[in-house]
Amino acid sequence: MRILLTNDDGIHAPGLEVLEEIAAQLSDDIWVCAPAEEQSGAGHSLTLNHPVRLRKYHDRRFSVSGTPTDSVMLALREVMDAPPDLILSGVNRGANLADDITYSGTVSAAIEGALAGIRSIALSQVYDREGMGDEVPFTPAREWGAKVIGRLIGAPLAERTLLNVNFPPIASSAIKGVRAARQGFHDYSRGSVVEGRDPRGHKYFWFGLHAIEHTLDHGTDLEAINDGYISVTPLQLDLTHHSSMGNLAERLDAAGA
Repeated sequence: MRILLTNDDGIHAPGLEVLEEIAAQLSDDIWVCAPAEEQSGAGHSLTLNHPVRLRKYHDRRFSVSGTPTDSVMLALREVMDAPPDLILSGVNRGANLADDITYSGTVSAAIEGALAGIRSIALSQVYDREGMGDEVPFTPAREWGAKVIGRLIGAPLAERTLLNVNFPPIASSAIKGVRAARQGFHDYSRGSVVEGRDPRGHKYFWFGLHAIEHTLDHGTDLEAINDGYISVTPLQLDLTHHSSMGNLAERLDAAGA
């Protein structure tokens, strides 16, 4: 099985090293193509306004001076001599739960893989307090990752669908299992914007996500993590709100041409 690894934390991120350890338990045909620098929050952005450079470290390891989406696209079109059977993105430093997925470069790299028709899985390690930096403990992902992925490789999925996996911030021995969960909801209105001034006296703003309200509805990824489970959420690329189509069509038809 050929596996492509990528992330949004960058080629030198500790989580990517963890992902390589996980992938090595599944295959010996592993390729890496990740952003040269951290791209957290990049979402599904594609670099269009300047050139993107590709750096080769050795035969199967590359970095890209762009986004996670750039990395997957270049891996599939320029780096690899044949498509991978599986794309793994992560292990992200921090949660990608609920509405996080709309911002996440980690999830977006997996989205790009799904668009290409390749089984794609995003993996993230939740941590329990801010300011941990590279001290985030990846032990749950390291010890459970291969087992979880092994169960998901052959899982039946519709086309243009990917899987989003989050590991709880608890001891590996305390994890209760793996739970299929739907996407939850964050109240980002409670996030923070920190104002400061640069050495020249000009204002700048730094976005933070502190003190976010979580809605722990039953069956959500947020509830699964809170209960001590690894969450697995299937995500679809069709963003259409199908139940609104009928009423919208009637309103438009009534308005006439």
